[in-house]
Amino acid sequence: MSDRLLTRRALLRAGMTAASASLLGGCKVLDGLSAPDNTIRRFMERANDLTMAMQRGVLNRDALATEYSAADIRQPQRPNGVTNPQDDAYLALKSTDFADYRLEVGGMVHQPLSLSLAQMRTMPVRRQITRHDCVEGWSCIADWTGVPLAYVLSVAGVRSEARYVLFHCFDTIERSLSGTVRYYETIDLVDARHPQTILAWGMNGAALPVPNGAPLRVRVERQLGYKMAKYIRAIELVDDFSAVGRGRGGYWEDRGYEWYAGI
Repeated sequence: MSDRLLTRRALLRAGMTAASASLLGGCKVLDGLSAPDNTIRRFMERANDLTMAMQRGVLNRDALATEYSAADIRQPQRPNGVTNPQDDAYLALKSTDFADYRLEVGGMVHQPLSLSLAQMRTMPVRRQITRHDCVEGWSCIADWTGVPLAYVLSVAGVRSEARYVLFHCFDTIERSLSGTVRYYETIDLVDARHPQTILAWGMNGAALPVPNGAPLRVRVERQLGYKMAKYIRAIELVDDFSAVGRGRGGYWEDRGYEWYAGI
């Protein structure tokens, strides 16, 4: 049955093809996506809603993304987004090989946490060889190692009113007179507790490299790459994200991308 489902990627390709035919320059297809009345944005949101409905309603919500063998890793994991944060706090941690790094877990939890990398490495480990799909159209297969996010949340004790996990990151995306904007992203508790959602501290048998998000990034294997926040400094459990950024649930979502981004 799954082979017959019209996938989100197929919908996006069809929409982009139609949209590009109506524009003079293909490079302008995504211009103006942040406008609520943008035609392509409305199409993408419908595709996004359909994907979420199928993954949550038609399919098993714990269904696993495809996992591969080591032989399928044929190239280095291509970095996406920021690849070398220059924030003072990050550079200080990097200079000591992240020995002083602490992951803060707070918000709507019963027991706030402050975890070192060493502590996280003593927690249950999941290793998975999966494919990273970027919204730009490229993919890479890599071997990821980390602690299931569900386990960290169980230790913190999620309060009943919490609905989303908000990732606060070290990497600055914008600097302006109005202030500094660091990367942020949200997923809901269904995806946070998915078996393949991990806080990855290792990649391809070694420590997570800086270009790929060291010291810690999230892997949400059934979603597109921009949902997988890198350089995580804190996790906050919230019941609503309307007051975060521009209120759409993530840095790129606030600029026109979809919130769910399922594949």
